[in-house]
Amino acid sequence: MLSKRVIACLDVRDGKLAKSIKFVNTKDIGDPVEKAREYYLDGLDELVFYDITASSDRRKIMLEVVEQVAQEVFIPLSVGGGVRDVQDATDLRLAGAEKINVNTAAVERPELISECADAIGSQNVVLSMDIKRVGENKVQPSGYEIVTHGGRTDTGLDALTWATDGEKSGAGELVVNSIDADGTLDGYELTLTRMISEAVRIPVIASGGAGKPNHLRDVLTKGKADAALVASMVHYGTYRVSELKNYLHKEGIKVRRSW
Repeated sequence: MLSKRVIACLDVRDGKLAKSIKFVNTKDIGDPVEKAREYYLDGLDELVFYDITASSDRRKIMLEVVEQVAQEVFIPLSVGGGVRDVQDATDLRLAGAEKINVNTAAVERPELISECADAIGSQNVVLSMDIKRVGENKVQPSGYEIVTHGGRTDTGLDALTWATDGEKSGAGELVVNSIDADGTLDGYELTLTRMISEAVRIPVIASGGAGKPNHLRDVLTKGKADAALVASMVHYGTYRVSELKNYLHKEGIKVRRSW
């Protein structure tokens, strides 16, 4: 059985680490490079870096910040925000990113997924999906809708359909980010995560809502996720990465341990 992963998310705005609740009331909370190094030294499995205003501002990602983070960590670094074409993906790889996250631009032009997969390999292409609960209806039979531009734009796309389409197009992983749970610290959206995990064969990363160690346990078991993404609970110093991984180990969940 493959080890479950603990992944920290660095949402970056204007070069600063930022955090929001349900994608609003975003506040600057620190230095992303400093935090990246701290988490890496404490046993983090993987780091995700999002330039959260690149898509909404219609600009390219801040490569200099990516380069600074890449110089501090020696674990997989996944980067997203403003990736619109293969050249953007290639530039990020040259800046030190191992994996490329596509989100808004992939919804606007779905062939971007296959283009990036052909250029840098499916294993390095992550489809990140921002999802909100809308209730089952004819347009979104799963009850969940894809939103873009940092949660600002409704798309009408059914989340489950988009997840399976993304897999078929060549995405190597999916990030399932629940806007309803984002920043609440009340736990992941288990129904959504499990539904998508059961529908695809590629790894699923659960995102949004982590506040306590048992939330990670639940999404990795009940939610059937392959990895749990954390942000607020480590950014504010409530828990350390090593504490979370020790807890999961004691709960019988296989994780990579270096101590």
